[in-house]
Order: sequence, then C-alpha cells, then structure tokens
Amino acid sequence: MKVIFLTIFPEIIEKYLTTSMMDKAVKKNLLEYDVLNIRDFSKDKHKKVDDYVYGGGDGMLFIPQVVYDAIMFSKTKLPNSKVIYMSAKGRLLTQEVIQEYIKIDEMIILCGRYEGIDERIVDNFVDDEICIGDYVLTGGELPALVFIDALIRQKGLLEEKAIMSESFFYEGGLLEYDQYTRPEEFMGLKVPEVLLSGNHKLIEEWRHFSSLKNTYEKRPDLLRKIKLSPEDVIFLSNLWKK
Repeated sequence: MKVIFLTIFPEIIEKYLTTSMMDKAVKKNLLEYDVLNIRDFSKDKHKKVDDYVYGGGDGMLFIPQVVYDAIMFSKTKLPNSKVIYMSAKGRLLTQEVIQEYIKIDEMIILCGRYEGIDERIVDNFVDDEICIGDYVLTGGELPALVFIDALIRQKGLLEEKAIMSESFFYEGGLLEYDQYTRPEEFMGLKVPEVLLSGNHKLIEEWRHFSSLKNTYEKRPDLLRKIKLSPEDVIFLSNLWKK
C-alpha cells in the first residue's frame, strides 16, 4: 500500500510510522509512505496556509490554493489514489470501513487543522471523509494514524488467525473475551478454573459467553448485528435481570 500524508505537522506522522509495529510494516513492504508539508505549497512569502472564514465566526480555514496544489502534486506520484480527508464531519470509522480500504492500494490522506478546509476542495477533490469518533481533536494527524494503523495490521501485519479472535471479528462481531496470564493468583484474585482445565471445548464455551457478556455490558449496540442462539438469548436475559 502506498500512502501520501498531507499535513502541516509532518513530524507527528513520521515519528509514529518509524516506531514499533508500523516500522515493521514498512520493513515488510506492507506500507510505503511519504509525508508532505502543506506549507511547502504556499505562495505566501511567510508560508501562510490559512485565512478567515467568510460570514464571520471563530477560527481559520486552510485556503484552497495550498490544499489543491498539495493534492495535485501528490496525484503525480500516486495517480490512482483515493483522497481521504480526516474530518469531524466524515462517516464514522468502523471495522466495515477498514474492510473497504483493504482493497485500495494508493491513498492520499489529508490532515485538517484549524476549522478545516475550504468546502470547494472537499466537494470537488476529496473522495471520502472519515471521522474516528464523535468528538473533535486539534487536527487530523492522530485520526490519520488511527486509520492507517487499523488498516495495515489487517493487511498482512498480523496473521489472520490472530485477527479473527479480536474485538469486532470474534464470532461475527462481538467484543473480545476476557484474558489472563501468570500468576494463577494475584492479590487473592484467581484465574477462572476453566482456563486451567485443558478442556478446549469448555474453554471455547467460556470465551463465547465472556465475549457476549462484554459486548452486552460495554457495546450493546453491536448485538443488533449478531445472530444469537437460543442459549445466547437466555444468557443475556439472565444478565439483564441482574
């Protein structure tokens, strides 16, 4: 996958992508990237990239010229790329969205700042707007890194077997089950006996209901997407009664 990041803070992107698993992804040729500073495309002698909003109001906007030139330059390097704008107005980033982008080989990721960018750029030169949650950050760099991290780890960084036991994948979309490690007892708290039994059938059954319980308690909205068995319904009913 080839990606160009457009930002006024390239050091944020570069530091993360040269660390830990992302650095491993680059070395495994799963990710090839470039980080361009939007300021380099400013025609202003002071490298200004923002201006006041028409109609009044607080904050500044990226002026269209610098963003347009940055996108067009990036297109010369990645002509088949999809332009993605990390925006609080975008569609919510979910596992389904990540699955869509696994098929995309070239991307230009635009990291907003200030109050965003001129809407003429969004309407005419952006292919998709993505939001990582219902809150507002100071810029699009962190959302861009969240997006690329989630994407690359599924695009070959981890074995499929490891991914399928994680939240949003396990048993069709449940949260992951509880997990434990040594010692068997910590501060008087013991690991569930079934996990020490060696009985794989019982362990899988325990993990299923642990996953179901976590989903019910933490993300009940996900249950609407899951096909529940009669045993699952009884289990959830008992949880509800508590």
